[in-house]
Amino acid sequence: MLTVQGHTRQLCDGVHRRDVLRAAGAGLLGTSLTGLLAAEEAGQIVHAKAKSVMFLFLFGGPSQLDTFDMKPQAAQQIRGPYQPIASRSPGLQMCEHLPQLATMSDQFAVIRTMTHQQNDHNACHIIQTGHAMPPAERGPARVNATEVDWPAYGSVVEYLDQQADHLRPPEQRRDFPSFVYLPNRLGHIQGYDRSGQYGGWLGRSYSPLATKVGKRDAKDNPYFRDCTEQDLNFRVEGVESHADVTVDRLNRRVSLLDQFDTARRELDLSSKVRDFGRLRERALDLVTSPKMRAAFDLGSESPQLRDRYGRHLFGQSVLMGRRMIEAGARFVTVLWDSPDGYGWDSHGHSNDVKNHLLPGLDQSLATLLSDMKERGLLDDTLVVCMGEMGRTPKQDTAQWGRGHWSYCFPAVLAGAGIRGGAVYGRSDKDSAFPHEKPVTPEALGATIFHALGISPETRLHDAFGRPVSAIDGGEPLLDLFG
Repeated sequence: MLTVQGHTRQLCDGVHRRDVLRAAGAGLLGTSLTGLLAAEEAGQIVHAKAKSVMFLFLFGGPSQLDTFDMKPQAAQQIRGPYQPIASRSPGLQMCEHLPQLATMSDQFAVIRTMTHQQNDHNACHIIQTGHAMPPAERGPARVNATEVDWPAYGSVVEYLDQQADHLRPPEQRRDFPSFVYLPNRLGHIQGYDRSGQYGGWLGRSYSPLATKVGKRDAKDNPYFRDCTEQDLNFRVEGVESHADVTVDRLNRRVSLLDQFDTARRELDLSSKVRDFGRLRERALDLVTSPKMRAAFDLGSESPQLRDRYGRHLFGQSVLMGRRMIEAGARFVTVLWDSPDGYGWDSHGHSNDVKNHLLPGLDQSLATLLSDMKERGLLDDTLVVCMGEMGRTPKQDTAQWGRGHWSYCFPAVLAGAGIRGGAVYGRSDKDSAFPHEKPVTPEALGATIFHALGISPETRLHDAFGRPVSAIDGGEPLLDLFG
């Protein structure tokens, strides 16, 4: 079941000009903070190529050797059990289980040389923030998010958009959350609360409006099966009371006024929700709005299109992500999580990789790119698809299980001016390490911000009020843009 979560310096004109520029943040007049300050501070202006970002996060780490960096000439114990097929991009062979993507590779770029040193799943922090995970108490498994974590990319976008809204009259302010996380918070389906997905030290106000999915039972994996309409029943996490206020239930009220009155009474009665104050009230306003209800209405999509995306949880969540972009979200993360503790983290065998993971990714990503192109959304939406790591360039088990490998792995980028058919970087003969053009998470983060018109030098204020750069040490991959 899917569930939705939620000293003054003045001049004669009354305010210091540079303070106004800094307060403006991103989103004003279609530019970011860079567009206002860079002329003074760096002598150049970054023009946004993208209005929004859709980040498909394949948690656990797909194998580079079984997806976009096939090595058919490598030793058999390295190259894996799958055969390469030609794509539409010169020099790019892809896995035989990605046939739809192979026929449309001229619509996306492949980075083959993502690399970092965090060779475990806590790499989800650096992949989603562009910063190494800071030391903190993270629970018995040492994986949980904390308030000292760096803010997610989407939280930075949310923060800058909210800063810009402060300068707008009420009727011109955003009426949809900038940052949305689907279909569940990272790790929640396993009982963890992993890092990198929140506002961190920026504050909870900049965490995403997120959804939550429950398994039918301990062995259920909704990413590996078709989901029913009952499975896809959305509700608001943190706003629902003991009465369990779902979007569907709100829709069945006698009138919209009844919906608002009932929801607000429940908000007032819930001490847990009241403690969150403005943040939860804003979430409630959003979820009870006609625009939000319409955005979450998957039933308004044709059955044929829903079939194309795939009726499994990832496919329907990717479709929902597209609807969020259409409704006004600026950064949407769609997660393929690991309900069974494995998934893309394929230590033991490759059966799920062959039967569920690669076919599901091929189906959903190919349909997303085609659908967004047909709707005119791809020109101003940057699509990023990747895991937090790759897999070992060797066979770990007789059934082709592979271990963690963060030293060389792929990412797919499309839309927002990305050169279709481009292949960036080259790995060594075993796809173990970058041979040419290594790409760090910092560089990827700088590229994402560059597409949105946000300078990596944009200053955020941490929990102590100190200005820090949104990204430190990464340069955008300008060669990827046409």
